[in-house]
Amino acid sequence: MATTNFVDYVKIFCRSGNGGAGSTHFRREKYMPKGGPDGGDGGKGGDIIMVGNAQMWTLLHLRYTRHLRAEHGNSGGAQRSTGASGKDILIEVPLGTIAKDPDTEEIRGEITEDGQRIVLLHGGRGGLGNDHFKTSTNQAPRYAQPGEEGIESFVIFELKILADVGLVGFPNAGKSTLLSVVSAAKPEIADYPFTTLTPNLGIVSYRDHQSFVMADIPGIIEGAHEGKGLGLRFLRHIERNSILLFLVPADANDIKDEYFILLNELKQYNPELLDKQRILAISKSDLLDDELKAEIEPDLPDVPYVFISSVVQTGLLALKDLVWKALTG
Repeated sequence: MATTNFVDYVKIFCRSGNGGAGSTHFRREKYMPKGGPDGGDGGKGGDIIMVGNAQMWTLLHLRYTRHLRAEHGNSGGAQRSTGASGKDILIEVPLGTIAKDPDTEEIRGEITEDGQRIVLLHGGRGGLGNDHFKTSTNQAPRYAQPGEEGIESFVIFELKILADVGLVGFPNAGKSTLLSVVSAAKPEIADYPFTTLTPNLGIVSYRDHQSFVMADIPGIIEGAHEGKGLGLRFLRHIERNSILLFLVPADANDIKDEYFILLNELKQYNPELLDKQRILAISKSDLLDDELKAEIEPDLPDVPYVFISSVVQTGLLALKDLVWKALTG
């Protein structure tokens, strides 16, 4: 079975650290045999923290991580000294990663910026030392607070690709070929369905040294929202793209019908996807002459469209112009 360096889903058992116990120490010096309480507070337990790293693009480094436990805080000491805090656990993740509860599906945090930090599980607070409990009627308290226990929970980390443009189309629509032509990305390309099994990102150069990020999302088939084909596994990556670029090949039986089937799959998965800007590219248009294009145009859906051919590299600049206008308009 082929292996892949792209991992977009991991489930890890996490536990934050316990707080340290407060101290019940009493001051004892040569000339002060019965000094008062001077027990310090316990240290705070370590947190479980998710951190954004713009240099990462996969959760591969977490694939075999099963447990993450932060350090416990140390107990308080004499002379009101506070115990050391437990060391935090920092989980570096690529931009576009969410953390959620596996039982409730509640999202605990979402990373969208480099260096962004989100505390997923707070460490327990340290207990108060006996110095806090002395009163006029109880000047020698022999008790202190225990530290708070940490929190334990499974956490799901799920990556949703962040890109300016997401390519949407059936298998073999020419998405990977387009990405390989307009960027330096080198996705696997072959003449059979589901060549692309993982999303690929490419930086597309534009006029005046501008650029935008394009994502080749694995092909959708009818029924993908129900889990057919690659199904739900990759539909979620489309959620993070600013613009949806639909690719329908020129040799499709009905270009408009194929476009609406794709659109319906997105609608069934998440109706909010229909709010995104859409562009239609008719790929493999080197198969068409001007007369055939003129016949096809009246039946195309009411969205900006362009005829392109990645093989002979026609229409690509017009496509970039459409994308750029949508991104900056």
